[in-house]
Amino acid sequence: MSRVANARHAPLWRDRTFGTYWVAQSLSAAGDSFAYLAVPLLVLQATGSVAQMGLLTAVAGAASVVAGVFGGVLVDRYDRRTLMIAADLTRLVLYGLVPLAWLAGPQVWLLFVVLPICEAAGMVFQVAAVTAVRNLVDRDRITEANGRLQATFAATAVLGPLLAGVVSARFGPAVAIAVNAGSFALSAAGLWLIRLRPVEVDDAADATALRQRPLAEFLAGARFLWRQPVLRALTVLLSVFIFLTYGFTDVLIYHVTHDLGGSEGTVGTVLGVAALGTVAGALLVAPLRRRRGFGVTWISAHTVCGCAVVGVGAATSVPAVTALTAVYLCCLSIGGICSMSLRQEITPDHLLGRVTSAFWSIHYSLGPAGAAVLTWSAGRYGVQAVTLVAGAGCLLVAIGGLFTPIRRAGAELAASRSGLRAAPAGGNLSG
Repeated sequence: MSRVANARHAPLWRDRTFGTYWVAQSLSAAGDSFAYLAVPLLVLQATGSVAQMGLLTAVAGAASVVAGVFGGVLVDRYDRRTLMIAADLTRLVLYGLVPLAWLAGPQVWLLFVVLPICEAAGMVFQVAAVTAVRNLVDRDRITEANGRLQATFAATAVLGPLLAGVVSARFGPAVAIAVNAGSFALSAAGLWLIRLRPVEVDDAADATALRQRPLAEFLAGARFLWRQPVLRALTVLLSVFIFLTYGFTDVLIYHVTHDLGGSEGTVGTVLGVAALGTVAGALLVAPLRRRRGFGVTWISAHTVCGCAVVGVGAATSVPAVTALTAVYLCCLSIGGICSMSLRQEITPDHLLGRVTSAFWSIHYSLGPAGAAVLTWSAGRYGVQAVTLVAGAGCLLVAIGGLFTPIRRAGAELAASRSGLRAAPAGGNLSG
């Protein structure tokens, strides 16, 4: 018993399986930060249009939403590690095509083919990655594990955009995308070295339920979300939030380059330094949630997000934009990790893929339209007006949380945790 207790309280970095997973995903996240900056710059460089940037974001987002409908079914049916490796290899090949094609000149049409497929593969990967945490650590360490992962991802994202900006300015954004492609090979290699714990299935009836029609399996996840009051409220409010903020990065890049006269290197510096906010949020989330509870932490984080979005549009200097973006990313990280950890904690393991998939499909369904509207409006009416409206909307989302079970989630979930763990698939949780 003492050995088990000591193992549970040992630092996570001493867990070799978790450590390998941690390193592999951090390298992949560093590569992702190159594409995060390079793809919008590639479109802006070729077309000069922020609306085109938004259209590509919208198309890719729509593909991600569609993939989310089936991603959870795949994750709950098949080996999660194998799916993640397959998704990495798919993105390695497709992103690798972009710099090769660009040797013959700008091929913007190729991005409209490659990016949606890569986003679809990325959605399957993310659903599997979220559920994999449940198979890597004990339940009482999920929030800590998520915080560690997100903090490291953010730390790599600090250096990533800085290097991406330098590479894009010196060699072109296409080369930066090639770096991203290579990162997926490293991620796949790391995943190949680990083994996940088997998925927990409560009884024979639940095992049989894993093999239904795909739509029925997806709806099982959606039903779980709907019947759990806190998750239902989160799904609705975050769907509105994503509509308002999905195109924020495109608008930010446009603001820095068009309104403030910054270069590709300037954009990389802004995103890299601002990513320190994500690091801070990932490190703060676990103690904040322990001390203040889920509801207070989540609502406060989204309140500050709204204020920061308004401030970015009103800022007239690069340092001010950087600082406000860092605040935004800090609170976005806190809110996101809280929400993700809550789903992992209270969802039965054999249903976790479908619940995650249903949540993200619903959550992101308004994102593509939001990105198109936000970027078109920024080009038509200016960044300041658009961020004012978007930020005000984010504040309304936070206020909405005060009138839902989210506000009382900390106390209620702590009191009912034992019952939530034993809930059957599609069970009615009173939260």
